[in-house]
Amino acid sequence: MKISLAFDVYGTLIDTGGVYDALQKKVGDKAKAFMETWRSKQLEYSFRRGLMQNYADFSVCTRNALDFACLQLNCNLSEEDKNELMSQYNILPAFGDVEESLVKLKAANCRLFAFSNGSAAAVKNLLQNAGIDHFFEAIVSVEAVKTFKPNPAVYDYFLQKTNTAKTNAWLISGNPFDVIGSISAGFRSVWVQRNPTAIFDPWEIKPTKIIRELNDLIKVLELE
Repeated sequence: MKISLAFDVYGTLIDTGGVYDALQKKVGDKAKAFMETWRSKQLEYSFRRGLMQNYADFSVCTRNALDFACLQLNCNLSEEDKNELMSQYNILPAFGDVEESLVKLKAANCRLFAFSNGSAAAVKNLLQNAGIDHFFEAIVSVEAVKTFKPNPAVYDYFLQKTNTAKTNAWLISGNPFDVIGSISAGFRSVWVQRNPTAIFDPWEIKPTKIIRELNDLIKVLELE
């Protein structure tokens, strides 16, 4: 039976660091700290909303996190500036290894899905802009269950939506929380350690496999 690969989008397929140049024009030498604060708060706010059972679209978490970064780093951006940055977040680029690896995985007869905390519309736009939307059988968004990864309900929804057995499901993610969440829910999971200095959370749950770039998936999944 075919295996189903659930690809996280932000930070795995799509480079959230793609907003750096736009930030540099707005905040100068604070751009790196701003980018990191924005991303970490974006995730934190999704976790908190999930726990509170107070769902809002991921774009709301992104905008709230942008406002926080402005306050934290004392950057007095106008509403126009903020709207421009939010627009930039909708056209982030894919990582350089994505298209080549998806070609190989498609040729290996895998089922490929985009699986994201983002809305289906936002993810579709991102994938189309990056020119990789045609590789995926479907987009599976958390908006249908109105919570966020790593809630186990999200991973169960993926299995139901894609008609996949847990034994055939692999989560591919550059985000340790997502890897841990999926394994806890019964998936196998690959952590994409894009930054060699990145640290995986020192929990009792470890990735099934670790790779440095997506091109290594074919080998670790033994599809060659």
